[in-house]
Amino acid sequence: DTLWDLAIAEVEKRKNPDDDNAKPGEVWEKSILFMGNKNGGKTTIILRCLEREESPKPTLALEYTFGRRARRHNTPKDVAHFWELGGGTSLVELIRIPITSHNIRSFAVVLVLDLSKPNELWTTMESLLQVTRNHVNKILTKLEKTNPEVAAEIKQRMWNDLQRDHPDYALVDPFPIPLVIIGSKYDIFHEFDSEMRKIISKTLRFVSHYYGASLVFTSKSEALLLKARALINHLAFGYDKSKSVSVDPSKPLFIPAGLDSMSQIGPPPASDSDLGKLRANTPLELWKKVFEKTFPPKSFCDLQDIKDPAQDNQYAEYEVDVMRAQKNQ
Repeated sequence: DTLWDLAIAEVEKRKNPDDDNAKPGEVWEKSILFMGNKNGGKTTIILRCLEREESPKPTLALEYTFGRRARRHNTPKDVAHFWELGGGTSLVELIRIPITSHNIRSFAVVLVLDLSKPNELWTTMESLLQVTRNHVNKILTKLEKTNPEVAAEIKQRMWNDLQRDHPDYALVDPFPIPLVIIGSKYDIFHEFDSEMRKIISKTLRFVSHYYGASLVFTSKSEALLLKARALINHLAFGYDKSKSVSVDPSKPLFIPAGLDSMSQIGPPPASDSDLGKLRANTPLELWKKVFEKTFPPKSFCDLQDIKDPAQDNQYAEYEVDVMRAQKNQ
């Protein structure tokens, strides 16, 4: 289809919104925001999901691409919008651009955490998820006034993965929109001491379960990338959700949302006397303190090590660069 064909189809759709619901060939549109550690492998995962054979380039600020899939032969292709936030946690305010009240119903978040850098793990996760959650909650508060049905539907959907009879129903606090947590660089993580691996795996299981998220560990190996792809394709194109589960800490974790439980995860990995000394108001805070006791967070400033994109050959533009050089001079 040319851009004109798509524009005409869009105008027709807006003119006859009621007919659209009845059409079996309706196009499904979803949006996914990828965020996480800097150089954590987000671009690589997106390229694999879209089956593109390109070598990944560093992401500058916020980047956009899309994928299309036909559900059946001779049906219109479904569209998935992929947004990627670069720069680790330094540019988190940019999430306001892709997540809006217009697409909130069809939006999902993929958080990519670099397993090879456990000292940055909690800080990255906490700051990115906090800002995203606050932004989504603001949108939901506005929607409650303008479109209460949609707001109620989104709030109800948060709990869909957890059955009402699940023993942890009262103990979790689901993320307001679908969330997948990917632990990348499993090949490096696999070389860690088994006790360290256990603490990281257990903590990520708790966090994922607490937020009602799916969790998968991945690396450059094709088999592991396929598992991550299955979860992302479920969000992007509505493919069937995998029912397989792997919770063995000596193997890569794969736990779709709602299939874990606090009793299987167990208590935070610390001795009873240590747990007694830690002051925490919520289970999440307790896990954070136990995790950061083993992996103290680095006091790192993301902004300092961002290279000046104006000096990057990837973005060279002769006329602009000449004018800039003149100005600097």
